[in-house]
Amino acid sequence: MTTTGRRALLTAGVSAAATVALAGCTSEAPGPRKPSAAELEAERVARAETALRLRSVTASRTLLERYDAVLAAHPALAPRLTPLRRSVAAHAQALGEGGTTVRPATASPTAAATSVAPSPSPVPVTADPRAVLVELAAAERTASDAHTAALLTAPPEYARLLASVAAAGAAHAYLLTEGARA
Repeated sequence: MTTTGRRALLTAGVSAAATVALAGCTSEAPGPRKPSAAELEAERVARAETALRLRSVTASRTLLERYDAVLAAHPALAPRLTPLRRSVAAHAQALGEGGTTVRPATASPTAAATSVAPSPSPVPVTADPRAVLVELAAAERTASDAHTAALLTAPPEYARLLASVAAAGAAHAYLLTEGARA
């Protein structure tokens, strides 16, 4: 190849690069950019994960409310239930971490800020302490089953957390029923 050929090739390459660079700087009317398929998929996955986190936290918070109601109705069970309740509270907090705002989908942020939230309906508690423990164990199993079912659609890190929380729930159910007999 001659020097003239190399110069021509180099000039053509630089010209092509400048043309491509300037083509991106045209002054066409800016319109709304259509999201790519990858962006749409990422948004769908993020929404699904947010919904999953909301369901998981709701299950744990419902269980926590049940513990609070039982402890209020049966203070004599506090030594036995307080460590389990503390564990459930830690699980609810851990499940809600990760940048997800946990709010009911129907509540608007402005409505929540301007109105006083109604107190949740009280959880019914049986008068018999033994029956209460059985009911609490059933609630633990229900929450544990919900966390186990969520494993199928959870991202890997969250699935590991869900599996740990589900296993702890199963252990709590055992401690509330069978563990008392031992």
